[in-house]
Order: sequence, then structure tokens, then C-alpha cells
Amino acid sequence: MEWSFQTAEKLAAALRAGEVTAAELTDEAIARIERDDKAINAICVPDFDRARAAARGADQARARGEDRPLLGIPVTVKESYNVAGLPTTWGMPLHRNYLPAEDAVQVSRLKAAGAVVLGKTNVPLGLQDVQSFNEIYGTTNNPWDHARTPGGSSGGSAAALAAGFGALSIGSDMAGSLRTPAHFCGVYAHKPTLGLAAIRGMVPPPAPALPADHDLAVVGPMARTARDLTLLLDVMAGPDPLTLGVAHELRLPPARHERLCDFRVLVLDNHPLIPTGSAVRAGVDRVADALVDGGARVERRSPLLPDLAEAALIYRQLLFSGSAAHFPVEAYEQLRSRAAGLSPDDQSLNAAMLRGMVLSHRDWIEANSRRELHRHGWRQFFGEFDAVVCPITPTPAFPHDHNPDPRERRIDIDGVEYPYFDQLVWAGLATMPGLPATAVPASRSPEGLPVGVQLIGPMFEDRTPLRLAELLEQKIGGFQSPK
Repeated sequence: MEWSFQTAEKLAAALRAGEVTAAELTDEAIARIERDDKAINAICVPDFDRARAAARGADQARARGEDRPLLGIPVTVKESYNVAGLPTTWGMPLHRNYLPAEDAVQVSRLKAAGAVVLGKTNVPLGLQDVQSFNEIYGTTNNPWDHARTPGGSSGGSAAALAAGFGALSIGSDMAGSLRTPAHFCGVYAHKPTLGLAAIRGMVPPPAPALPADHDLAVVGPMARTARDLTLLLDVMAGPDPLTLGVAHELRLPPARHERLCDFRVLVLDNHPLIPTGSAVRAGVDRVADALVDGGARVERRSPLLPDLAEAALIYRQLLFSGSAAHFPVEAYEQLRSRAAGLSPDDQSLNAAMLRGMVLSHRDWIEANSRRELHRHGWRQFFGEFDAVVCPITPTPAFPHDHNPDPRERRIDIDGVEYPYFDQLVWAGLATMPGLPATAVPASRSPEGLPVGVQLIGPMFEDRTPLRLAELLEQKIGGFQSPK
């Protein structure tokens, strides 16, 4: 039997039943990577010798009667996580030889749960792109169409899952970096509630791996089924043992509902600042139809929904407020001059990005106060609804575009070009207030490319969108391997 595309849940059951060994699963995964990854380039840092040793150790542990959530299951890890003995570069050539001395907290949790780490997956330079390419490791291709990107910045992880290189992966998300690659590659991902999963050790080199509260950024699971997402989130979730974990224990509330017919869902397919392409709109409609057919209460508008345009502008400012912090003084002053020259009436996304890059602390506090008002608006919204279904980006996976100046790049939405980074507005809808969001496969484009949607849920009620994802998977199907 070929195991490469089986779910982690099924692999765990087969391992417990003695139908397969961890060593056999690992050897099959490595053989598939060695055969197929030359064309995809998802696994940028293989760790096969240690993976085989870990698999043998997992088999020995099972023989002693041990059983852990991921015991013997092959997984991959985004390159940006520290793994002791392996390079962590974030795609930056200056740090190509940086070797951290200890594992990131999430890598430690994977290993403690018994997972077998096959290696690390490719990322864009500094994790700051919707694609995954860099000078050190080259370009990762979408398994569905090698001329297109798998997304970023967790593009290597999504491509690895779609290609059958391990059952699970872990990534991170600040601007859709989990959700966009899942959407582009036809897999599942979950952006947890801000602060739900400890992030220590997912840090750019050569910075020390210290506990920190990162604004907007989260770490989270990727998988080929919704149930596998939940399995991996349960391993990842919880505070850092060096900080909040000293006094706090995590207990996520159960999903609000178990049946599709009990869910109250708002469906969105239009954004005031950028159009939604026809292929993505069709995916949203397919999910909406499945919800209606399953008896869910589905609405297309609500006065409780926070203002989408204002949310996008706040997000844009907060997202880019840290990007220029380490710029050379001359470059930073040039940005300040450009921002000062903006008209007060210019409320475009580009203006918000430029203002965000030179945001003063005083102005950041004002933007954060506006964010808190949005968070409260979402609390009121989720008193009447359980989830929002909406796009992740306006288009399916787009062709590789390596123009060194991202400001010159464009995305094509049904034949009309738009600024490259404007596609982030949908990702920001959940990121800005820190809400959980689950990316699920929804349909295929006319070209046969995967199309996903995101299910946004209430803060710290991550099991609600995850359960909805599972019910939709049963209703409309889920992951399909690329032909």
C-alpha cells in the first residue's frame, strides 16, 4: 500500500495496528521526495539521516507500549523555524551558514509528540512575499502547475503537502502566509487566534530565540484534511513555558455546533478596495450552496460586520509599521519625505502602506486603538454569527513573478491589473483583529487550479471554524492530489 497521501489520522491508526512501521513510512516519504522534489523544490533543507533515526526510535517506543499523538508520523517544518543543527536563513544570503543551537518551541512540541521531521521547507526572502523563492534555495513551484507559485511565505510547506512529502507541516502567518499557500495548493491550513500558539524560535537569524509577543504574527498547522489540522493544532497550542505558561494552562472551548444545520454563517465575496476574480467567487458560492443545502443559516450581509475598507487600511498600517524599522537612516528619511507629501485625502492602500512604514509610536497607538474598536465589533458580530466565509486572495495561484521591485508587480484579476500587495486585504480581515481562520479547498478554476476559501471564527474559539471545515469537507470533498 502507498502511504504518502494518507491522512495523519489514518497513519496513526495504521501504526497502532501494526500495519506499517514508522521506518517504512519515513523511507517511502524520503523516496518520494528524492524522486519528485527536483521539479517542485519544496524541501530546501533535507534531514533524512536524523529522520530515519527518529523513525527507528518511534518504532522502539511503540514496541515498549508508548503512544503519542504523532508517534512515527513524517512531517516537515517551515525553514524559518529553528531546528538544532540545521541552517535557519529566512532566505537571506548573509545568513546562509547560521546554525541555531536549539529547536524552536514548536519543533520541540512536534518531537515530543513523536513526529519524524523530514526536513525544512522553502520560503521567500525574509518571509516577505506571496511567493517562495530566494537566492539560497531557488524557486518552489506549485505542484499543480510548475509555472505558478505555491504562495508564500509557507509555500514550501503547502507544496510539500500537495506533493505527498509528509503528512503534516507547520508554518506561520502574518499576511496570509499559511492561508494563501493552502489556497494555491489545494490543502488545509489554520491561522490560530493571535497568541494561541507559542512562537519562540521562529525568529530571523541571527536574533536570539527569546519569548516575545509578536503583533499580528502567528504560527500554525497545515495538513491535507480538517481533522488533521485539529490534531496538529492540539500539539502546537499553548503558551510559552518561559512566560505565560508558568501560570496559565490552555483549555480551548468546544466548537459551537456539531451539525452543519446549526451554524450561522455570513458569506462575503466582494471587497470595497479590490474585486474578487470569477474563479474565487465561484469557490465561495460553492461553499455557500453547500451550507444552504446542509441547513445552515446563511446571510450575505449584516450591519454588524465591521467596516471592511477601514479594516484593510488599519491592517496595512500595522503590517508595514515594522518593515522599515531596520532600514538605513537615509532610506528611512526618504520614506518619511514621501509620506509627508501624501494628501490627507489619500486613503488608498498604497498610502496606508507608506504611512505605516514611518508610523510614529503615537500614531501606532492611535491605529491600535482603532483595532480594539474593530475587535469589539467582531465580538458583537459573533453574538449573531458563528463564522464568516470569504476569499483568501482574489485569484488562484498566479505565474511566478520575480521582479526585484514588488511595487512594479501586478496581479491579474479577470484581465485587469492591480497592485501586487493589494491582494492581502482578505488575509488582513482575520489578521488585524487576531481572529482564527481556517483555509479549506473549495473548488477548481477553469484552468484546473485549486481554489480555497477561509472560515473566520470568534477569538479563541478555534475549534468552531475547524469543525465547520470538517463538515464542509464531508459535504463537498477536500484535498485531491495533483495529476
